[in-house]
Amino acid sequence: MVVGILVAGIVVLTPLADRLRVPYPVLLTLFGLAVPLLPAVPDLSVEPDLILPLVLPPLLFAATQRATAREFRENARPILLLAVGLTIASAVAVAVVAHAVGLGWGVAFVLGAIVAPPDPVAATAVARRLRLPGRLVTVLEGEGMFNDATALVLYNVAIAAVLAGEVKAGVLGIDLLLAVVVGVGIGVAAAVVTKFGLGRLHAASAETTVTVAMPFAVYLGADALHGSGVLAVLSLGLYLRTYAHHALTSEGWLLGRAVWRYADYLITSFVFVFIGFELTQILETSPDVGDALALAGWTCVTVIALRFVWVLGASAAFGKIGHGRAMPIGTREAVVTSWAGMRGVVTVATALAVPAFVDTGDRFPSRDAVVVVALVTVLVTLVLQGLTLAPLVRWLHVGSAGDLDQERRELRRAATRAVLDALDGPTAESYPERVQQAVRLQYEGYLAAQEAFGTARRGPDQDEEDTGDDEAVDSLLREMSEIERVYVLVSRGVGQVSPEVADEVLDEVERRALRHLE
Repeated sequence: MVVGILVAGIVVLTPLADRLRVPYPVLLTLFGLAVPLLPAVPDLSVEPDLILPLVLPPLLFAATQRATAREFRENARPILLLAVGLTIASAVAVAVVAHAVGLGWGVAFVLGAIVAPPDPVAATAVARRLRLPGRLVTVLEGEGMFNDATALVLYNVAIAAVLAGEVKAGVLGIDLLLAVVVGVGIGVAAAVVTKFGLGRLHAASAETTVTVAMPFAVYLGADALHGSGVLAVLSLGLYLRTYAHHALTSEGWLLGRAVWRYADYLITSFVFVFIGFELTQILETSPDVGDALALAGWTCVTVIALRFVWVLGASAAFGKIGHGRAMPIGTREAVVTSWAGMRGVVTVATALAVPAFVDTGDRFPSRDAVVVVALVTVLVTLVLQGLTLAPLVRWLHVGSAGDLDQERRELRRAATRAVLDALDGPTAESYPERVQQAVRLQYEGYLAAQEAFGTARRGPDQDEEDTGDDEAVDSLLREMSEIERVYVLVSRGVGQVSPEVADEVLDEVERRALRHLE
């Protein structure tokens, strides 16, 4: 029953969020708060030991499939300043605040590590909708990927210290180094083997099965060898993203891309709904809610204020955040980056994964308080910053409308022209003239269509300020695709063609529609 309600909420609220132009995690979290208040809704719980191995591998691997090593190299300074420097600073600052109000140092550092990493989902959803500069999106996504690694290494060290009941700096330092080396080593080694295997499968379903299984395998393998499972998955994903594309068939790449997009969306959606669900349940049963909520308030103030000080301070110190050929991120972009610090999936997962008992058999100290503070921090930052980020972006005039669309169109044209040039060269000489001509007509038609689409979308006056007929082009394409789709379906329904042929043509129709409307 509960799962059915949650699925229904996700199905309804995600498109509603698009219509309302708010990040979908905000609505899902508020929905999760309301569900436990319904009559006859049973409690929903997940074993702490299962949360991280189930949630993190697919989310981390999916994140690597949206980025490239080149982007990270070009934006290394801002990404490292945020993902490593700010994450460590946030963990320490929150730990100091938590200790000041009564938590032990070990538990305080556990809490600090939990709430330190922002989640890029809500921020990048706003960023892409408002066409923020591509480099700013890259920095936010890069921060979201690598701050998870930083925070989870800190989290594991802090949890180990609390479970053991003592902290030895030398041992913790060795454990930290071992976690990094083993994690990266296993990830890269597994990636090399995976690339080799993918190049010999030549079957889309098998390729996708391998890419789905490997993140879980390397995470669990690294964890068993006391390495960082997060770094193992990130290393695997970035290596395959950079070097393994040629090992996949076209169908395998498309299928894998669809699978990872859906997995990312589904897991993220369930986690955000679970935030509200779990918070409502804990607030109803925990005896020390008042103290936990007070600490949550101080924690929110700490992480929000520190991010502003850190980002704006770095912007002032370096003159601009980062370096390289990409556009600089100036003061206005720094303000947007400062406000894009919503907490999310990793904070929830690590909070719920805190063990119930320590090694001596006693209950984990202040566990309920840690979970409440973490979930309230996620809720407050999601609602406060998630709902106001878009208005802030508009007020600061940070957007760069059209840049990505223009870049996409230019790349398509250039790639098509490269094919046409190759057809006039020695590459195609071994093929019959009629074969060359057929392929040439295919690509010339595609190039002509792209030129026509570009002209229609830009408008008749070729004015940079003219938005053209973008919506009209998309509307007509959707109508024509629907006519094509209906014709094929009717033909299949009346038995005019075989189901196999109809499905193959439908696949072509849907791929063409997707390409035109991207």
